[in-house]
Amino acid sequence: GAPGPPRFSGMTHDVLNQAPPLEDYDLLAGDPLLEEATAREGGAWGIEEIGRWGRTISTSDVYRLADEANRNQPVLRTHDRFGFRSDTVEFHPAWHRLMELSVGDGLHSLPFEKPPGEGARVVRDAKFMLMAQIEQGHGCPISMTTSVLPALRVDSDLHDRWRDRILTRTYDQTFGPVESKSGVLLGMGMTEKQGGSDVRANTTTARPGGDGMYLLTGHKWFTSAPMCDAFLVLAQAPDGLTCFLIPRFLPDGSRNDLRLVRLKDKLGNRSNASSEMEFENAAGWRVGEEGRGVQTIIEMVNHTRLDCVVGSLGIMRQAVSQAAWHAAHRSAFGARLIDKPLMTNVIADLELEVEAATLMMVRLSGAFDRAAADPDEEAFRRIATPVAKYWVTKRCTPVVREALECLGGNGYVEESVLPRLFRESPVNAIWEGSGNVIALDVARAIARNPESFERFVEELDKEAVPHLIEDIRGTVASRLGDESIARRLTESLALAWAASAMRAHTPDEVADTYLASRIHGRHGTELGTLDAEMTLRSIADRALPVR
Repeated sequence: GAPGPPRFSGMTHDVLNQAPPLEDYDLLAGDPLLEEATAREGGAWGIEEIGRWGRTISTSDVYRLADEANRNQPVLRTHDRFGFRSDTVEFHPAWHRLMELSVGDGLHSLPFEKPPGEGARVVRDAKFMLMAQIEQGHGCPISMTTSVLPALRVDSDLHDRWRDRILTRTYDQTFGPVESKSGVLLGMGMTEKQGGSDVRANTTTARPGGDGMYLLTGHKWFTSAPMCDAFLVLAQAPDGLTCFLIPRFLPDGSRNDLRLVRLKDKLGNRSNASSEMEFENAAGWRVGEEGRGVQTIIEMVNHTRLDCVVGSLGIMRQAVSQAAWHAAHRSAFGARLIDKPLMTNVIADLELEVEAATLMMVRLSGAFDRAAADPDEEAFRRIATPVAKYWVTKRCTPVVREALECLGGNGYVEESVLPRLFRESPVNAIWEGSGNVIALDVARAIARNPESFERFVEELDKEAVPHLIEDIRGTVASRLGDESIARRLTESLALAWAASAMRAHTPDEVADTYLASRIHGRHGTELGTLDAEMTLRSIADRALPVR
């Protein structure tokens, strides 16, 4: 017969000059500052636990879970097949496995497992930061649950009812009354479509229903983690805006009247569900006094703002680790990329951003851990929280974008992890107060709590940043009431703090380079524009992961 088409056998080419996947490595050992900073802030007892956790979650299996959870987004089920309302959210099994890992290791409960001041919050935040490197979306219900409990302390009955089930290390995904569950998670709904950050414009109403229970009617434009067992919300009671806890199920086992309208189609954070929620005479229990809803819920907001810092740092650290790993294993024009002076400059510049953010995050975490017993730490926390939230979350996106570019076209492909990190990078700058809200909070905190401002300034290195401190004091003295300069003031506070921390806790060549570039202007408008006379290779090498 006639010959058939030509048949090919064997490989057409060998796969050469591709970086191996960055997995099965030691997240803690590869971070030049995290272990030392954690120990310094009271978490030395947890270093072994943090290291074990980092090795557990950096495996190829957990990276795969993260990918699957984000490719298979949650689905809202408003009704069952018989037409009854169900208002449930279905998640991919990968999401549930990630939740099992994080809840099982106490990422939601660790801050309350030891007395304040013993470093439990610091250890938890280190672990939370490591997990944020792998998958960020499931951290939302973890963060909410950690943050709700401090707000519930104003009501001993509610606190006692929920505390024990919050503090179990059991992930129970069943949809049912709290009394039937081995572990619970808590969410939050503050903003409404007509108000956004202006929560005092909320229109959801709450009328007394007897026995400390209120009936709420209204809506929430964003409800974080709608799969949770209860939600902390704000509503207008007879005496003003008030905080309430609304459970999915009532004490008699029946479903509460809250409805999930739709899930948000978000830029990132795709593994996690965010919803619009409506209440129709939904039962809620007052948390704190009527009319003091903002004051009650602000403690929760403070904790979630810290988690914004922790999460953004994790995203940055992972992005820079991926970039450095690629540069160390990829060659071009006769040499490894990391040996090329311009790539060395980029990696070193990225590493400076991550190290400054690391020092700020862990120091703030230590202040949270000690604030209840130390007025100085509480004063420092009041200013440092919005400053760190503003700065670290805003630095996240440009750092991830530049790290992505280090991988070239490979960084634009989903398997590289970088596109997911890039999509995730803006969320923490928006969540719990976008830039203007946070900058105005800084100015308000300085005006209302001048002792907090003085405590913050005490943290700054007078020799490292004398002119910046002078400028800050001048701005506070003459222009604090001018809203238009709030961002500039917040940025100056952040840079002064970061530079002071770098001077105190990094090698001289690292601190010198940070101060020269960020404080003294020896830097361009983009990352990777450090002065060539600086010591760059040793800084770039600090970004390399450890296997």
